[in-house]
Amino acid sequence: MEKTKSQTLSVHPWFLWNPTGWFQTAGTQATSLWGSARTGLLVWLVFGLFLALVQFSSPDLPDNDGFYHIKLAYLMRTEGIKPEFTWLPLSILNEREFYDHHFLFHVALIPFTFGDLRLGAKWAAVFFASLAFLSTWLLFKNQRIPYAWLWAFGLMAVSEAFIYRMSIPRAQSLSLAVLMIGLNWLLNKKFARLAFLAGAYVWLYDAFPLLIIFAGVYVLVTWVTERHLDIRPMLYVGIGTVLGLIINPYFPHNIVFAGLHILPKLFDTTAVSVGNEWYPYETAQLLKNSPLALAAFLSGSLALGLSGKRMDLRTTISFCLACLFGLMLFQSRRFIEYFPAFSLVFAAFAWAPIFEKALISEEDKKPGENRSYINKWIGSSVLVWLRFCLQKRLLAMALALAMIPGIWLTFKSAKTSLQASKPYETYAGASTWLAANTPAGERVFQTDWDDFPRLFYYNTHNTYLIGLDPTYMLIYDADLYHSWVDITQGETERPSETIVNDFGAQYILTDLRHGGFLAQAKKDPRLVEKYRDEYAVVFQILIAEP
Repeated sequence: MEKTKSQTLSVHPWFLWNPTGWFQTAGTQATSLWGSARTGLLVWLVFGLFLALVQFSSPDLPDNDGFYHIKLAYLMRTEGIKPEFTWLPLSILNEREFYDHHFLFHVALIPFTFGDLRLGAKWAAVFFASLAFLSTWLLFKNQRIPYAWLWAFGLMAVSEAFIYRMSIPRAQSLSLAVLMIGLNWLLNKKFARLAFLAGAYVWLYDAFPLLIIFAGVYVLVTWVTERHLDIRPMLYVGIGTVLGLIINPYFPHNIVFAGLHILPKLFDTTAVSVGNEWYPYETAQLLKNSPLALAAFLSGSLALGLSGKRMDLRTTISFCLACLFGLMLFQSRRFIEYFPAFSLVFAAFAWAPIFEKALISEEDKKPGENRSYINKWIGSSVLVWLRFCLQKRLLAMALALAMIPGIWLTFKSAKTSLQASKPYETYAGASTWLAANTPAGERVFQTDWDDFPRLFYYNTHNTYLIGLDPTYMLIYDADLYHSWVDITQGETERPSETIVNDFGAQYILTDLRHGGFLAQAKKDPRLVEKYRDEYAVVFQILIAEP
């Protein structure tokens, strides 16, 4: 049967019969995309400028580990993507069992290894942290949070400790970006993408179980609030994680290492003298370095009361995540990398309904509703639009005024913290002497485990005892580790014999703070001082007692 014109029109897309309208729609979409891209670029530039001003307020790197990361990335570029790691033979990072648990991060660092590695590391820290901040803006934008860019700028205000940690050339900033992207996709129900994100996260950083927790929180909250059990997020994240573990350049050592490294931290973080980042802040210290992060969390709770409405899904999820990272922060200060950011996310989600209600009232809708009667209602419409614009500006101004002082104070405090970093020249002279006066591969006994990144940065000619984490030697050989602790604390008389026989080292490097060891070294006739500067002393052990 032949169709009539009206029937044909009803079954074809509208734009086929209205090409002018189609071009208008396409033009509007292109304009919108360009506007979003332009806003995103401006937001990114602001983040980059802020972080660069903090980063380059000092010539030093704000943490020891950055030296290791940038040097290993350089070796990956110059010696192959999986260089033979021979520098920590007395740990679980020995040559046979080595697992690069920041593999993808080191790959991302490679473009920054051309030229001065120290400057490359600093620029990498700025770049990666700005990406993490930009991903937070994208989350707000996609969730249609009013003044998404202003809320995102709150990242520059919430915590001095957060900005300091984001300024370190480590994987934490990219980890935050992954989590923000993951939350964004969860809330937009783009679950299939999570499999790829989870696999990449495994290769990036050993905090990958966090994405599994995110998926679990989403599933649980959805089930409780909407009475709907949707396990797809857990399935996709689980599949991606398993594939990332199995299809891995370091399989199966990556799985063994993950168990050996993560589990001790979860159940007994203070059994071994690990880095300060694994210990909690004192309450006064947390109130001093992150007051606005705590204020953001409390303000979000206040907004829930003011709105008088039941929490929606995204607000409930962000509340749970902020609480989770808050509890983790009370266990370990390293989670300052996440708690301030997710406190801000919770605050933005909690305040969004109030902002929306203030911006979109019945009167605000009148101009759009009365456009066909513009001549009749011109007077009232103009007044409504003026009030609307004034109201928007006042809200934006109120939000900005709450953040600007915080951004300035955080900026100053973060710069002060970074300027207190250990000079980057530390161990440069001692490392140069060792490289010039010892055989290739000669083992160096160092008295502090966290000296390794700087020694490795300046000198890959030698090998070392312990580094990156003291538990790596403890797990490898507990007796050897405890013997090392006794020697470094000056509890072993005439340490030269133990150092030669048990550790296979003839050279010792120590900083000037190890007074107990230096006192024993002075009394040991087999220890001869070979090099000294303002940072370190190098001893050589004589084969026979003089």
